[in-house]
Amino acid sequence: MFRRLATAVLLSITLTASTLAADGKTHRIAIQVDQNDPQVMNMVLNNATHVIEYFRDKNEDVDVEIVAYGPGLHMLRSDSSPVQDRIKRLKDMVFPGKIQFSACNNTKQGMEKAEGHSISIVPEATVVPSGVVRLMELQEAGWSYVRP
Repeated sequence: MFRRLATAVLLSITLTASTLAADGKTHRIAIQVDQNDPQVMNMVLNNATHVIEYFRDKNEDVDVEIVAYGPGLHMLRSDSSPVQDRIKRLKDMVFPGKIQFSACNNTKQGMEKAEGHSISIVPEATVVPSGVVRLMELQEAGWSYVRP
């Protein structure tokens, strides 16, 4: 009898601990943008919005990072982004959750050299040394990866 009770208690503790661990998990997704295509940019923002809303409805945390490099950097350029307003709205919608827009500095420097002037990035974005390296780091840290 005592052995059955002890087994039941142990099983109950294990299941409770598993449930608590699952509840505390933050989901993390990295989304790549490497095309200067408004349809792709809008699809990325749609994907991010759907992921955020899905986990918000489940009362679960999610971190989203959108990494733009190469021609995709136009998404985060102040002078050429066709989705600036959506980026601002999405950043505001997520609060207090977390969304990060990362702009590749390698690409930014290349564009500045080619165009002969400084390029400004939308205020919602952070410049990272390398977009590809940033995606690598996120994947190595266990983030899910999406390339539309």
